[in-house]
Amino acid sequence: MCGILGLMLADPKGHACPELYEGLYSLQHRGQDAAGIVTAGKRGRFYQCKGNGMVSDVFSQPQLRNLVGRMGVAHVRYPTAGSCANSEAQPFYVNSPYGLVLAHNGNIINGEELKHFLDVEAHRHVNTGSDSELLLNIFANELQRLDKFRLAEDDIFEALRGVYDRVNGGYACVAMIAGFGILGFRDPNGIRPLVIGERDTPFGKDYMFASESVVFNQFGYRKFRDVAPGECIFIRQANREDMLDGNTGPQMFCKQIVPCKRFTPDIFEYVYFARPDSVIDGLSVYQSRLNMGKTLAQTIIDRFGPDYKSKIDAVIPVPDSARTSALQLAQSADLPYVEAFIKNRYIGRTFIMPGQQIRRKSVRRKLNVQPQEFNGKNVLLVDDSIVRGTTSKEIVQMARESGARNVYLASCAPMITHPHIYGIDLADCKDLVAYGKTEEEVAAVIKADGVIYQKLEDLIASCSTDKLKNFEVGLFTGVYTTGASSEYLVHLERLRVANQRARRNSFAEDEERDVPEDVAMINVSSD
Repeated sequence: MCGILGLMLADPKGHACPELYEGLYSLQHRGQDAAGIVTAGKRGRFYQCKGNGMVSDVFSQPQLRNLVGRMGVAHVRYPTAGSCANSEAQPFYVNSPYGLVLAHNGNIINGEELKHFLDVEAHRHVNTGSDSELLLNIFANELQRLDKFRLAEDDIFEALRGVYDRVNGGYACVAMIAGFGILGFRDPNGIRPLVIGERDTPFGKDYMFASESVVFNQFGYRKFRDVAPGECIFIRQANREDMLDGNTGPQMFCKQIVPCKRFTPDIFEYVYFARPDSVIDGLSVYQSRLNMGKTLAQTIIDRFGPDYKSKIDAVIPVPDSARTSALQLAQSADLPYVEAFIKNRYIGRTFIMPGQQIRRKSVRRKLNVQPQEFNGKNVLLVDDSIVRGTTSKEIVQMARESGARNVYLASCAPMITHPHIYGIDLADCKDLVAYGKTEEEVAAVIKADGVIYQKLEDLIASCSTDKLKNFEVGLFTGVYTTGASSEYLVHLERLRVANQRARRNSFAEDEERDVPEDVAMINVSSD
């Protein structure tokens, strides 16, 4: 799960970098491990700055001033497959053919097959363990096969047809071709989100691709739509023929490259990852979370019986993703709603932290309590989900330390019993607290007096619209949209273990560190 941006300005003298930089802040919640921006100047030269860390850590003002050109792509990374090495910061670049840059959100589940093809048949060098570099080289190879001196729009679409034929997984991508334009495309099942917006200017239309619609609001993009599953949208900068016709602005070309297989967006976007002020595939994330709270309220009432009000003195959200659902739950069940956890805004998402011990400490740094709201009360804590149980156990303990009589925990998501394979590094089965357990057993592990999970059918109903009925729910059922072999799951587990080891080493203070293999070729200029 990452955040991606692509931008083409109509003004020939415009600079894409400032909006890409500000846009990354709107997507920071989608990845806190690395960030990068690549822009393209008038003569097709690429300018890049990327590295590990938050957006505020990676870029300085002198670096940003050097990122010139009116088009560019940007990325914030949340690592899953591959390592956390500096060389895996995106976007990725290859010089042949034409000069290509790509940023990607998702996971490719036939990566080993693609690596073999690139090595044995395409003879293309892959420098990292990132799925994104695989995608870029597959795209580059398909373009190379066309053997064109100059590209046309249809050549882009033809090359992408070959990409769709070879690649299996959940992905959304933005790419840039030197001196030509930018494009965005999405997997045939629509698992990962991608939106395109347009904005009128005196020079023509500006176009922006983004993982979430929330980016458009701050820049005045009033018209936007989702990129359809299996669709490519190409934005070409004005060429000589356009200018002779009086068109100086970018031109947009859309094509359905392959039919939509089965429109199944990842439901965990609505549960946790997306910002509530985003709209994904026509559904307001905020509205979906209101719906989750309403259905969860009925489950609570059924669980505690007609006298449930005597058993729950306060509904308390775990900030921030569960706040909307918790408020709706309290209103629907006519229970008091209390903001009793105070969040430190300067601490990132603990979900992304490496290792149980670090996550546990981060919870205490991230959240503090209002003791008077717990003392002597039966409290219902509401969280978006329960994954490993580390955070949940710590939160329950904080409530008990503040004097709570009984502590119940409600989850807006059903029991997570299987890995997520499309770019969200939840955990392996053995690390999931609900794997092979009942609700009572999970409650015993996290030391709560009771745990209440959302029903899967209620979660699906909460996110459904007239046009959206099916979702990727493999983390709850073990049945994945694209399928997943046991060999791939084992491979993914090995990658996660190696990645977690490297990340733990990077956080170690007093011990000798294992240095990950890192052949870095990135242009991050010094101040």
